[in-house]
Amino acid sequence: MADNHADFIVLGAGPGGYACAFRAADLGRKVVLVDPRATLGGVCLNEGCIPSKALLHAAQVLREARHGSDWGLDFGTAKVDLDALRAKKNGIVGQLTSGLSALSKRRKVQVVRGSARFVDAQTLEIDGQTWSFEHAVIAVGSAPIQLPGWPEDKRIWDSTAALELRSIPKRLAIVGGGIIGLEMATVYAALGSEVTVIELADQIAPGADAEAVGILHAALAQEGITLHTSTKTARVEAAKSGLTLHCEGAFSGALKADAIIQAVGRRSNAAGVAPEAAGIAVSERGIIEVDRSCQTSVPGIFAIGDVTGNPMLAHRATHQGHVAAEVASGHAAALDTDLIPSVAYTAPELAWVGLTAAQAKAQGIAHKVTSFPWAASGRNLASGGDDGLTKLVYCPDTQRLLGASLVGNNAGELLAEATLAIEMGATLQDLALSVHAHPTLSETLAFAAERALGTLTDL
Repeated sequence: MADNHADFIVLGAGPGGYACAFRAADLGRKVVLVDPRATLGGVCLNEGCIPSKALLHAAQVLREARHGSDWGLDFGTAKVDLDALRAKKNGIVGQLTSGLSALSKRRKVQVVRGSARFVDAQTLEIDGQTWSFEHAVIAVGSAPIQLPGWPEDKRIWDSTAALELRSIPKRLAIVGGGIIGLEMATVYAALGSEVTVIELADQIAPGADAEAVGILHAALAQEGITLHTSTKTARVEAAKSGLTLHCEGAFSGALKADAIIQAVGRRSNAAGVAPEAAGIAVSERGIIEVDRSCQTSVPGIFAIGDVTGNPMLAHRATHQGHVAAEVASGHAAALDTDLIPSVAYTAPELAWVGLTAAQAKAQGIAHKVTSFPWAASGRNLASGGDDGLTKLVYCPDTQRLLGASLVGNNAGELLAEATLAIEMGATLQDLALSVHAHPTLSETLAFAAERALGTLTDL
């Protein structure tokens, strides 16, 4: 017999987990939320999305101060108080985590501190206590991948350690040129580190539009960041004097560093809850297989977020959490995760959604491309922006939007219009004929559509 019973139990209190728990509570379920952390919010809030954006904001302020002379403004030499910056970051995290705690109490969600494992398809064990349940949702997230064969050394950081701001190394190497690696490069370069990024693929931000990535690559290089693509880190040596990375590929040789960030992706934490004990289907890579309603192969058990595979993004997990809560509570809901927006909060930002031209070509989908350069955007230039691009992929027959890629200041904010346009089946005419305020960066979406229609007067 179980010691405890849960009507609706959620394993993991990250963005997907707490969203699922809160939605289920709003639907009248008695909810138990299980997490080993002392605070809610998971990796994203405590040591990922939010702290990284706080540091990226500080980096942006530093860059603008240093380039103030271009505008006739002299702020002198900027100084970084690392303790104060760390405290500010932690304060923002604390404010948000306390807010989540208040929301859980108002919804009467029971929070249990502990680690859960399945005993069978109807039973869990949470730190020695047995729980039965009506519905369960697995939302335990992911962890940074650790490259094999590397030495154990305090100067080798994962993304969590990098956000702790332990120090500002003189020479910093980042292995992995995806979103996390590029954001860390942006932060530490602004703080004063000599940053080198090593990426195995033939471009940074693999999977994003190559033309947009080219603009970001050039901008990062202009800020002093060295970028090596098509390059493998064969091995790492640790000595008292520093770390040495031995590289092969487009760049071949040894790199010296005072610290290294491993940013080569994340792996599912599904194994930690012993899904096999419940009979849940799991792939060889540890990914829990779910349908569009987030249901696993076992009735009554759902899975959301990073444990269900790519894209491992907080906003995907949140929407999956809502779907799981609604389906488990008798409502019709589903989520197609093909149209999930992605943003690299670099300088400039890189954002994309839907199909790139390369993906459309690879999938044999008929398509055309139109774009608008931000060098012709009055708002971009007047706001201190440099090179940028809005690029749209559309169907040549129906002129419906299939995808969008943007690079430039605040590109992530602009992506919402393109995402909604694709969701609503909007055409180029819909974008072009919707009046956009002037001068704004959002105009670049309408201008790109007008360019394809032959009605553009701003180029």
